[in-house]
Amino acid sequence: MKLFQQLLVAPAALGLLAPMAATAAEINLDGVNQYASDEQVTSISQFPDVRPTDWAYQALSNLIERYGCVAGYPDGTFKGQRAMTRFEAAALLNACLDRVTEVTDELKRLMAEFERELAILKGRVDGLEAKVGELEANQFSTTTKLNGIATMTVGGASNTGLGDNVTVNYDVRLNFDTSFTGKDLLRTTLRAGNFADSVFGNGNTTMEVAFQGDSGADSVEINRLFYQFPIGESWTGTVGAKVRQDDMLAMWPSAYPADTILDIFTYGGARAAYNLSLGAGVGLWYKAPEGGFNASLSYVSAEGAAENSSIGAGEDFTVTAQVGYAGENWGAAFVYSYTEQNFVFSNSANNIGLSAYWSPSETGWVPSISAGFGYSDFNTSRPFDEGYSWMVGLQWEDMFMQGNALGMAIGSAGQSNRGSGRIDTLGVWSDPGNNTLAYELWYKFQVTDNISVTPAFFWVERSGRSDTYGGVLKTTFTF
Repeated sequence: MKLFQQLLVAPAALGLLAPMAATAAEINLDGVNQYASDEQVTSISQFPDVRPTDWAYQALSNLIERYGCVAGYPDGTFKGQRAMTRFEAAALLNACLDRVTEVTDELKRLMAEFERELAILKGRVDGLEAKVGELEANQFSTTTKLNGIATMTVGGASNTGLGDNVTVNYDVRLNFDTSFTGKDLLRTTLRAGNFADSVFGNGNTTMEVAFQGDSGADSVEINRLFYQFPIGESWTGTVGAKVRQDDMLAMWPSAYPADTILDIFTYGGARAAYNLSLGAGVGLWYKAPEGGFNASLSYVSAEGAAENSSIGAGEDFTVTAQVGYAGENWGAAFVYSYTEQNFVFSNSANNIGLSAYWSPSETGWVPSISAGFGYSDFNTSRPFDEGYSWMVGLQWEDMFMQGNALGMAIGSAGQSNRGSGRIDTLGVWSDPGNNTLAYELWYKFQVTDNISVTPAFFWVERSGRSDTYGGVLKTTFTF
């Protein structure tokens, strides 16, 4: 294709080289003979009267160095400012056409030599077009993409009230992401699991992946159903019959992975403010056009949409406001949430949280660091009025082998100033005067692009009470 593009440039170059039209009286046969010199010019630098600042310099360079069809005058000049006669133009055009003809003949010989291979390639292309047509005719949807996550775990924990038995559990999520304009998103998630009666489905040993739906174990149900749409260039709105608090945040202020082990470490350190309540909701977020600054506001009514999380069950509603900044490899956010609950007891809480993260520019021995702190002020009939939580998480990407990861975290499971020594539905430990700490250590083996295996160990320490510890092996399939 470049050959023909250059051929098209040649007439333009010829015209540009003749700023003044030659009259019949200006025709100089001697000039034609001089122009048709036998000396071969191989570089435009051989013409002392042609400079890089000349407007036709590049076009002339192509004709000389790619096709070798410009000879110049016997005195070694090109005379680019001189008007060109029609005879001179004919001589130059003839020389260039001869070169083009030679190249064309070479192409014809090559086509003849590889005729069989070209026919095979054509057949393959035709076959691919037929298969693409068949897929388009029978595809699931022109607007919807399906992706899934299937997780299986085996492990156990001590001193949980459920015995020391080994348990095997699973969680399956199917996400249907639909876009009607290319900028909006309708998400429908089907989910099923059997963690409800497991040691990993209750209390501080609840796993992040644990799921207990409204319909019970082994029942498939709608876990997400919400629609997000742009409002101008910087705003995004969300409405949903079943949407979670973090679905309506412009950023998540933690680099510690959601694919962690204990559920305790999935709240950015502010376990009551980021309560991940699930229910009917509406939200709006803003992201600055140049990036960085963002803000979010959302409302979730959680009645009748309880998750397995100890925080989400039975809440009437949660209002969340967050402001944050997401840089290239760091971010921070301040969040405020108001929670109203009328489940067994009348409870409300003002919750705040400050969370931040930093990730290295290159993976290796320097980990990403995530940290957060949360504080709650309760208005409740329960015997406590304040609570707090915190966490610090480290993650090393590509540790020991590309694709693998090492992670560890430490934090408070949530603690109040007074209470009866149990997890409250607002998400704090009512453990008066005692420290409640949790630790986890895990290593993810990325077996293939779609399969990972993660062995993990965890420990929950409660001063004055028996510690809880255990291990788990988690296998995750993505498709």
